[in-house]
Amino acid sequence: MAGEPLESTRVDRWLWGVRLYKTRSLATDACRGGHVRVNGGAAKPATTVRIGDRVEATAGERERVLEVVRVIDKRVSATVAAECLVDHSPPVPPKEDRIPPVFIRDVGTGRPTKRDRRDLDRFRRS
Repeated sequence: MAGEPLESTRVDRWLWGVRLYKTRSLATDACRGGHVRVNGGAAKPATTVRIGDRVEATAGERERVLEVVRVIDKRVSATVAAECLVDHSPPVPPKEDRIPPVFIRDVGTGRPTKRDRRDLDRFRRS
């Protein structure tokens, strides 16, 4: 039964298998955090995906819209992973259109103060 194709698998395993997330625990955390949707509905880590399903996931700072072409539950090479999905994601904006980091410190100003570190932490969480 090792060579038979799968009919369905967990969404967190599929996202990890097609290399959208670096680890399976990151894929699971993304599902729990509400960053993954399957066919328009919120997805828990154990939500099943089948061929033809539409998976929307936020990876990094980019929204990805993927269609399942082949179901896998193990991590595969990048070339095989590319064959398992059709990417319907919007194009990446050019670098000059991206928002530059707001929290920039001048060179030579020394270590950040406690207040600076708190501001930086607030900025990173938002």
